Amino acid sequence: MEERSDGILLRPVDSGSAELSWEETARGMAASGPRSIAVRGAEMAKTRPVVIVSLDALNERLQTVTIRPLTTQRHPARRSRVACKAGTPEAEIAVDQIRTNSEVRRGRKLGTLSDDEARALWRLITEMYGE
Repeated sequence: MEERSDGILLRPVDSGSAELSWEETARGMAASGPRSIAVRGAEMAKTRPVVIVSLDALNERLQTVTIRPLTTQRHPARRSRVACKAGTPEAEIAVDQIRTNSEVRRGRKLGTLSDDEARALWRLITEMYGE
């Protein structure tokens, strides 16, 4: 349920088909707030699996990788998330949580995105950050 200036919007809990606007997505993310003392602002807490989004050519030569974290706290209506099943229970890629980590933090490979998941991720990255 969402209160709007023109009334109340009711939406099924797990529909996945009703997509929030960018403004609604940002408002919902801001309302979540921090969950840990070690976390600053809206950063995600705890160690978690990630999707590496930097180019292999860069990853081979640099000591950092650019990543997006995975979360099992799903928000299917948020436009900043992509559903995936790569090596985890059903999860979402938090495209809004861009990070660059040291190569030494990289753990073992858990899985690979499907072609459809990879295409959806790149479409969303392009929409959010430009080409």
